[in-house]
Parts: sequence; structure tokens; C-alpha cells
Amino acid sequence: MTEIFENATLVLPDRVQHGWLAVEDGRIAAIGEGRAPERGLDLAGDHLIPGLIELHTDHLESHYAPRPGVRWHPLGAVLAYDAQIAASGITTVFDSLRAGSDPDGSGLGPELMQLAGAVAAAREAGLFRAEHLTHLRCELPSLDVVDTVRAFAERYSIGLISLMDHTPGQRQFRDIAKYYQYATRGGRSLEAIQAGTERKIREGRALEAANRPALVAFAQNRGIALASHDDTTPDDVAMARREGVALAEFPTTHAAASCAKEAGITVMMGAPNLIRGGSHSGNVAAAALAQEGLLDILSSDYVPASLLMGAFALPRLAPGIALPAAMATVTRNPARATGLTDRGALEPGLRADLVRVRVAQDVPVVRQVWRGGERVA
Repeated sequence: MTEIFENATLVLPDRVQHGWLAVEDGRIAAIGEGRAPERGLDLAGDHLIPGLIELHTDHLESHYAPRPGVRWHPLGAVLAYDAQIAASGITTVFDSLRAGSDPDGSGLGPELMQLAGAVAAAREAGLFRAEHLTHLRCELPSLDVVDTVRAFAERYSIGLISLMDHTPGQRQFRDIAKYYQYATRGGRSLEAIQAGTERKIREGRALEAANRPALVAFAQNRGIALASHDDTTPDDVAMARREGVALAEFPTTHAAASCAKEAGITVMMGAPNLIRGGSHSGNVAAAALAQEGLLDILSSDYVPASLLMGAFALPRLAPGIALPAAMATVTRNPARATGLTDRGALEPGLRADLVRVRVAQDVPVVRQVWRGGERVA
């Protein structure tokens, strides 16, 4: 059965046009300009875009642990998170789960398996609106990160591994004051955090030196895509290049982003950074990188709705970037970076992951969402 979407503003890979789109057996069958060959769903001129693809969102953990010391029902948390993801226009999401216990007790620890089990149960029961893949955020200065990743891989598939090091005094937290501001969010006292900072710096270096090569080898042996996190210096990027890293997540400086681009590494920045006008940690602004052609992918990071907002805001914040190129940062580019060749654009033959969007006062509003031609939001 063929379904027609008519009277739409289609955001195609190379242009925006008024026209129609046909879906058959869950895939895009045809695209045309002007009036549709037969009546279908009238989109009243709203934008029709590909389903968004999110590579790095921390949002699942906030549903599971909404307050310090509080744990919500794992399956309930997973389904509430999925509903928010789909309502934000995201049809493919890499659930970012932290692997490796932090010395101060933060992180999921053994609860990682419980939350991953809830994701697997929801997937097997056909409860998801979006398609869920796994992104393991591996905290390198951790005693148990390598063992945790190996145990995880015995039970669940991994689509992406990021190499993270949040040791105070480097990368994202070069500014110790910013680190203290961030670390006190969970309710711990500043005095307690300061007391452990020197130990974290001392122990973190040794752990990172052992764990990083072990995780790189693990990912390479299994064909798992690798991401570096918070690269700051040209040396950081050079190391990532030697390791075969494909994606630079949130480089903190212009120099690191520029070096990554020169090395052929895809650069991803946070959409909240773009919308807010800068990084909450005082690092390089996403808009500045976009204006210089150094931005390939946007991630919603901690605000799912920011992904769509970022795509529509890019042409305004970085003159010279047209809407199709801006939309590619949240659709085609993340698809290509992770080998998802069946989605990411409005093209015949690709999966019919579609989002109907109406723009109100410069804010894109999700009206309807389809995954594989099936309405999910």
C-alpha cells in the first residue's frame, strides 16, 4: 500500500522544494515537485524532513536517576525516555551509557547492566518508538572500565565507543573552577570534591595510560566505531588519529577541531552549545566552528529537543549554511559516520523515517513522526 504526503515543504539533500513524497513498504518510493499524483495526507505546507539521528545523548540516565540517590523503575525510565526522544523527532538514537565507575562513586557502576537489560527487553517486546542502538561512554580513569566493557559485549551489541577522560585540569575541565561547579550538581559538598581532586589527577593518569590502548584494541578487533571525547590540543587529535578514531565529540578548542578536520575525523558539537551561544564549560562555541566549516554533526547531548532546534538555527547563526546542509548535521552526516546507509535523507529507496515540522516564531515544532513508514509520534 502506498501512502502519499502532499503539500509539503521537502528538505532534500541539495534543496528545499514544495511537493510530495510517497511511501511504500516502509521505504520512500518516490518524490515529486508541485501537486501529488493522487490525494494523500495534506501537510499544509509544513516541513517534511528525515528522521533525526542522535549519536550522543546522556538523557536516559537522567530518567533512571532523576535525583541524587533515587533510581526509577528501569523499564519505566527507558520507555519515558524513548517517548521524549521520538517526540523530539529522533528516530534513531545511540543510547549513551557510562561504562566505568568514577572514584567518587558517580556513574552507573553495576547498574549499567540493569539499564541495558531494560533497553533490550523493550526492544524485544516491540515497545520502542525510535530505534535504539548503544553508545558506551568509557571513562578511562576507572579501575573497572575495561572489564565492564568486555562483560557488556558478551550480552549486548555496541554501536559506538567513546574514549572519555574527565580528570580535573584537562580537556573539558581545564578550568578547575568549572570542574568544581559541575561536580557539585549532585549534592556533594565542595570540600569533599576538592579533597579528592588531587587523588583523581594522580590516579587518573596511570589508569588512562593502561585503559585507553586496551579499549582501542577491543573496538578495533570487533569493528566498533571509535570516538574521542573533549579533544583539546593537536596532540590529543594526533593520538586519536593513530587510534583510528572516526568521530571527535565536542572538541574544546578551535585548534583541536581544526586538526580533527584536517585529519579526516568527523567533528561533532553540542546543539545546546549552539542554541545557548556557547559552551557551559567555557569551551569553544559551536557556532564559531560552524562558521568556519569545522562542524559536521550536532548532538542533543543533554536536551533532546535541541537537536531539531539546532538544525533550524544553523542557517541563522552561521550565514552561508543553507537548510539542507544544516539538516545533514542531524541526519545524513551522523548516519554516514556510523555506517547507517539505509537512512538519513529524503531519497527513494531509503527507510521512511520522517518528521513533520512547523516553525513557530523561529522554533521548530514536531507535529508528527514516522519510523519505517509507521506513525510513532
